[in-house]
Amino acid sequence: MSKTYTFHAGEATVLAADGQFTDAMPEILIGRTDGPVGAAFANMMAQSKGHTAMFAIRACNQMVRPATITVPKVTLKDSANIDLFGGVVQAATADAVIDCVIEGIIPKDVANELCIVSLVWIDPRCAKDPNLDKKDMYRTNYEATKLAIRRALNNEPSIDELIANRHTIKHDMDDWS
Repeated sequence: MSKTYTFHAGEATVLAADGQFTDAMPEILIGRTDGPVGAAFANMMAQSKGHTAMFAIRACNQMVRPATITVPKVTLKDSANIDLFGGVVQAATADAVIDCVIEGIIPKDVANELCIVSLVWIDPRCAKDPNLDKKDMYRTNYEATKLAIRRALNNEPSIDELIANRHTIKHDMDDWS
């Protein structure tokens, strides 16, 4: 793990329970506030059009450290999806970040010097699903965020792993090769 924390990227996918549309696929950038990730973080705060960004908070007046901004990967067009983003997903992201500090994945002594940009997926079908399980949505986003942070800070997958599995692992959506 780099001690400079200039720029670390990670992603993870955690699948939903059967019958749910609550798959989580965060894409994470972690870096120093005075580096390129900090600049991206500040620029996202100034963005006024497109995908609305929010700080990850555990509750009002409880913004997590490292400061974390969540940004949806799709445009949220209705209040039901915005409520899921600013509720379940925001809480799961915030809890995952602070638990990463508690567990030492993110060193506590640099928590105030780092920031995180988290791009999150909300399937547009979630808000319309009468059987939506918000606990499953929390679970998938929490687990995936922790895994993405761990992978980012450990530079996973390694370049050797990527080279070794280049011809054996295919994209999940289809095989175009």
